[in-house]
Amino acid sequence: MSGRAETATPDGGRGTLGLVTIGQAPRTDLAGDLEPWLGGLRVSEHGALDNDVFDGPEGQRTRAALAPAPDEAPLISRLRDGTSAVLGHDALAPRMRDAVARCAADGAAATLLLCTGNFPPVPPVRGEGPVGGEGTWRGPHPVLYAESLVQRGVRALVGDAPVGIVCPLAEQRADVARRWSQLLPGPLRAAPANPYAADAHDAVAAAARRLVEEGSHWIVLDCIGYTESMRRAAALAAARPVLLARALAVRLAAEAATAASGDCTHGSTDG
Repeated sequence: MSGRAETATPDGGRGTLGLVTIGQAPRTDLAGDLEPWLGGLRVSEHGALDNDVFDGPEGQRTRAALAPAPDEAPLISRLRDGTSAVLGHDALAPRMRDAVARCAADGAAATLLLCTGNFPPVPPVRGEGPVGGEGTWRGPHPVLYAESLVQRGVRALVGDAPVGIVCPLAEQRADVARRWSQLLPGPLRAAPANPYAADAHDAVAAAARRLVEEGSHWIVLDCIGYTESMRRAAALAAARPVLLARALAVRLAAEAATAASGDCTHGSTDG
């Protein structure tokens, strides 16, 4: 995967899913996990911060300009060099709109915003979607939100069982608990574990174990930065089912991109 789209098919985007990270593309930490969930779709990947510099004095100014407001729940995302940045929603919004437009220009049938934080709506990119033979789709470029896909997927799976949410930062814990409590009917707890830290696997496992000890029956790794290997570490430590945000979001977005592209035979099997 790269920060630019892979070669589009001749009909202008059939079979391509746009991915927008709130950090910088390419997200090399995503590449190994993504392929089984895409069902053969191509990927157009762009980052909200692709054009920003994070080194030296200019990098210090960039981080200050993108920092969350004092009363704002922070976001965290991976940069191209493997480090991370703490970000605010408002500063990111125009950059995310630009990244979505780049995915649409690459021919993506739909674009997923790769962040489980809460964002104001990004207007659909105007213009026609992929158009071809009978049964194909025409309309604005759909923009999908990881937060919405993950939350509703989890709600459908867990019912009223107690749920433990793992989020990246301690400063996010109260906001995460508030947002999930509005959706899930059962008891809810939250614990932090930074997916970009050197000890991420151990931290995620410890947070999951602690949440289960406090009564959680399901664990949700609520950040796109959590990986399949972190899910395995959490499941081993907690001995409970663990839901992974990036898996839920990408699987559902891939279904939407396949439908929007009009590729009804894409990834299908007989029977």
